[in-house]
Amino acid sequence: MKIILAQQNYHIGNFESNRKKIIEGIQQAKAMGGDLVVFSEMSVCGYPARDFVEFNDFINKCYESIDLIKEHADTIGVLIGSPARNKQVEGKDLFNAAFFLYEKEVKAEIHKTLLPTYDVFDEYRYFEPSWEWKVVPFKGKKLAVTICEDIWNLGNNNPLYRVCPMDQLITQQPDVMINLSASPFDYLHDENRKAVVKANVAKYGLPMFYCNAIGSQTEIVFDGASLIFDKHGNLCKALPMFEEAIDGAVLNDDGSLDAAVLQAAAGISEEETMPAGLEEKHNLAQVYDALVMGIRDYFSKMGFTKAILGSSGGIDSAVTLALACEALGKDNVRAILMPSPYSTSHSVDDAVQLSKNLGNPYDIIRIDNVYQSLLDTLQPVFNNLPFSLAEENMQSRTRGNLLMAISNKFGYILLNTSNKSELATGYGTLYGDMAGGLGVLGDCYKLQVYELAKYINRNSEIIPYNIITKAPSAELRHDQKDSDSLPDYQVLDKVLYQYIEKRQGPAEIKAQGFDSAVVDRILKLVNTNEYKRNQFCPIIRVSPKAFGVGRRVPIVGKYLA
Repeated sequence: MKIILAQQNYHIGNFESNRKKIIEGIQQAKAMGGDLVVFSEMSVCGYPARDFVEFNDFINKCYESIDLIKEHADTIGVLIGSPARNKQVEGKDLFNAAFFLYEKEVKAEIHKTLLPTYDVFDEYRYFEPSWEWKVVPFKGKKLAVTICEDIWNLGNNNPLYRVCPMDQLITQQPDVMINLSASPFDYLHDENRKAVVKANVAKYGLPMFYCNAIGSQTEIVFDGASLIFDKHGNLCKALPMFEEAIDGAVLNDDGSLDAAVLQAAAGISEEETMPAGLEEKHNLAQVYDALVMGIRDYFSKMGFTKAILGSSGGIDSAVTLALACEALGKDNVRAILMPSPYSTSHSVDDAVQLSKNLGNPYDIIRIDNVYQSLLDTLQPVFNNLPFSLAEENMQSRTRGNLLMAISNKFGYILLNTSNKSELATGYGTLYGDMAGGLGVLGDCYKLQVYELAKYINRNSEIIPYNIITKAPSAELRHDQKDSDSLPDYQVLDKVLYQYIEKRQGPAEIKAQGFDSAVVDRILKLVNTNEYKRNQFCPIIRVSPKAFGVGRRVPIVGKYLA
């Protein structure tokens, strides 16, 4: 039996487009001599559809698509993902389901058992877990079909759920495991995912065909990297990351695969390491590709074509600009340089050189007159009080105002350039440099941004060397440096990582050798600035714990504040 994996990029709620992709995938699989073609989780409607599934009309459209798709499942078996109605009165109204189509009929419906409700996942809000497990008979084989999280509950390290669906299915002596997945990207997940699939193969002694989604859905990036493992735990096929692909392998009667071994079973590591600036080029390349896809899909799926951003001559705006030019094309990204009385001449020169290197359009709009006008207007109220944060933030808000005006006038989408270190500590101005429609670097710490800059320059100097080497500064007052307001990034980012990604408390972080006062200061900054992050735009997620839907903490709280 030849089993094909169709790794495709879906658009949530775009039933016509998704259906067209699936039907094209079926035709390709037929041309490849496939007996069975597997698509990813929720392929019919896109994932995560979130509260859309609460609309009866949305579910009706899912079923309409299934009826149209099954007409193409004549001589080939097809596994697609979709919400399914729960016919029982008890429990929630829907299942997260896989539909097995063959001979133009729905031959089986498989329901997801393990419903993740953590980080970016909220499935128990919508779906009822499966209460029965049955293999799917097909062409003399028995298929053990699972959906995404269903294979992630192995091991003795505090399993999250009380059941493993494969423990139920293995008693029916299946020939192969098939998993429909929508497993999001983060910079540790590729190897973890391989380890989980390998662990299932080792436990159950069966080959696995694992089909993962690709594409970005607002803040969540799906990287594909679909996998085929033989029954000995060898990786035999790995579809590419961050691009659509279709490939497969023949499952022989003895359970072996007609596929060359790409990676022997012993070659897969389950070790998780702290990124520490993302020195690993493998992970760095993945992060770069994820950010490019995040920008590109956000624009294409929303029907946008052109971006705008403030180009300051600093590292964050430089990396954002380079990523945007790669994602959207240099002619579609407009950089606006807005020097103030406190901007250094080299910052302007660096920003100009960057745009010349990239070939994107740029404008220089000085904000001196606007800024002075605001100062004059507010003088009776400020009453000659000393220069403070208020005057600094007026410059940032002036820039945000100008960027949004140009955005409105010409239909641009404003890209935000704030990094994770800044967002964590509140080092940004609401309605100023925190304005934007999409946060490109909001899940990358400052040190990671520097590593990305070096990666962008891996073949030639795109980002001017001076941008990478100079001390970071907001340039909102004379001789200002980030280090005036924040601990050194070498310390700050490591403490933030321990607190945000690893969920370590203050005592645990201090025990690692960090200065006690510095730790207390950093954690207080994080917790007292949640109100700013709550008003921030969507952030492209590349880490295991990003700000946004995957991290939910109170705004009004006293913990470590």
